Amino acid sequence: MSKKLLLGIIVVLLITNIATLLFWSQDEKVVINDNTGKEVEKRGDVAKVGNEKITYNQWISALTNDFGENQLKKMIDRSVVEQLAKENNIEVDEKVIERELAFLTSMQGVLTEEEIATNEEKWKRDITYRYQLEQLLTMDIDIPEESIKAHYDEYENQYNFSASMQVSHIIVDNIDTAEKVKNELDQGAAFPLLAQEYSIDEESKNDGGYLGFITTSSQFFPAGYEEVAKKMEEETYSEPFQVDTGVAIIYLHRKLPSVEFTYDEIKPYVKSELALQQSQQSLSANSLWDKLKIEWLYED
Repeated sequence: MSKKLLLGIIVVLLITNIATLLFWSQDEKVVINDNTGKEVEKRGDVAKVGNEKITYNQWISALTNDFGENQLKKMIDRSVVEQLAKENNIEVDEKVIERELAFLTSMQGVLTEEEIATNEEKWKRDITYRYQLEQLLTMDIDIPEESIKAHYDEYENQYNFSASMQVSHIIVDNIDTAEKVKNELDQGAAFPLLAQEYSIDEESKNDGGYLGFITTSSQFFPAGYEEVAKKMEEETYSEPFQVDTGVAIIYLHRKLPSVEFTYDEIKPYVKSELALQQSQQSLSANSLWDKLKIEWLYED
């Protein structure tokens, strides 16, 4: 085969491949929300206002202009920390991640299983990044053992997570009303609506009986609830039972077990926390950029 013919074939193939890429890119769809699975064509519209359309490209251009630099910097920060943590064998203990997830979860309202999974995936990334960044920033700072131990002894409880339950309840005057409520629940009635209709607890009835996450050892955990909830599965309601204020039915949304640390387990994290305070550094990856070769769109 002559070089001229071979070159001609290569040119044809290149043109064909480019045309194919252009064709597919015109029809390519982008998922814009993992929770809903909504898609938009790259060459399509994302909104229509009267007779005017807002295209995907206009939208992306506006987002890039307004948030592009900040978002790209965050992505670089994450990559810097991830690479340097790997180089220095810095890993975050799963128990620490479990505790942080428990704290974050306990600050939420009622979530679906899908929302829980999505949140936990994001939170794990954020938690890992934060602790790895803190340790990278402080790895060369020495903190005396006695200072670490003294701080731990003073604030030991703050490093643990106490078992908690997320519950709602319906309180009624008597067992007959409670049985009626239980029967309606069995028939598929919504617990929050029944709480609004029947509950005599004025503080929670307008919120569908929702009490939130309560530490089981807390004085605010209603008497008798823990014993009943311990035997329940998540996302189920109880049989009616007698309490000081009447007859209760509880709904158990979630259980969060306690997470407790020994001094040796939590020591590295207390050390980096104290070192960060001593150095008066902010929790920023800026100072780590010099450790890697970085080229980016917005560099000076």
